[in-house]
Amino acid sequence: MTTRLKNVLIPGIFAVLAVFIPTIFIKLGVIDAYIAQIITLGGVNAILAVSVNTITGWTGQLSLGQAGFMAIGAYTTIALTVDLGLPLPVSIALASVVTAFFGWLIGFPTLKLTGDYLAIVTLGFGEIIRVILINIKTVSGGANGRRFITLFALYPWVSFLCVTTVLVTVVVFLQNFMRSSYGRAILAVREDEIAANSNGIGVFRYKMVGFVTAAFVAGAGGGLYAAIIGFVKPDIASFSKSIDYLIFVVLGGMGSITGAILAAYILTYLQEFLRFLRDYRLIIYPIILIVVMLYRPQGLLGMKEISFVRLCVRIKEFFTRLKKANLRTRRDYNNLNKK
Repeated sequence: MTTRLKNVLIPGIFAVLAVFIPTIFIKLGVIDAYIAQIITLGGVNAILAVSVNTITGWTGQLSLGQAGFMAIGAYTTIALTVDLGLPLPVSIALASVVTAFFGWLIGFPTLKLTGDYLAIVTLGFGEIIRVILINIKTVSGGANGRRFITLFALYPWVSFLCVTTVLVTVVVFLQNFMRSSYGRAILAVREDEIAANSNGIGVFRYKMVGFVTAAFVAGAGGGLYAAIIGFVKPDIASFSKSIDYLIFVVLGGMGSITGAILAAYILTYLQEFLRFLRDYRLIIYPIILIVVMLYRPQGLLGMKEISFVRLCVRIKEFFTRLKKANLRTRRDYNNLNKK
């Protein structure tokens, strides 16, 4: 098997298994609806974490407005589906494009800023979106929100299948994108803007590419969130939501897609697991994060990625060594019996 075929085939097999095996278990009732919803919500959080990682981990820009992009995607999906009668998949795709357009629109005045200034501006953008959604009652339903019942809310296996498929597609797209010349240019801008600019790389252009891509992914996550939960309020654009998604990236590791996804699933389940503590859950959860940041400040994976190809190679090497050890043991045993 050639290296290129191996690099495509092995991750593809793992992706298919990750999508279809849990889907079958959910449909057969082996995984109940409650656990299925937690896992599915973890997938949506993972999509948003990947979106934040695209800006913060890859372009090196601190954005606190991803929840605003998520809200745009969610409400646009509802408007296109309920008010215009478009099919849900088409609505989510168009909502992602609309969100990307808003990312492009916001990116022009903000991406010329850096550091804390960019964070403050994007924070203000998220709050503006939240206030607008509260006041435009004909579209958003006002502060009371808007209901949105779909097959996703009625059939847990459908929602898991669609969310995980979108997550896998996003990861494949971004991994290949970052290996392209555009992705390498974005990483060069993150490492040193002055050096990148002196080598002919348009700093603003590639920042814009990363920002718009992250907005597109956040819009898709927002559309899926609206379809799964079946009810959306303007509070999803709040500052606390943006901080939650940033925490996923910080805990998983800045610049690591698999680290952000792993942290999103872990923290989503942890929030539900600690629910029996009621209000004390709000204390235990930050303490865990503080301990992790003290003893593992680079996050769970740092800037590394989980490689399924490398994992399979190590498993194969382990069984090869085990087989050789058994052969030596059997040979030594036969020699003793002959003596």
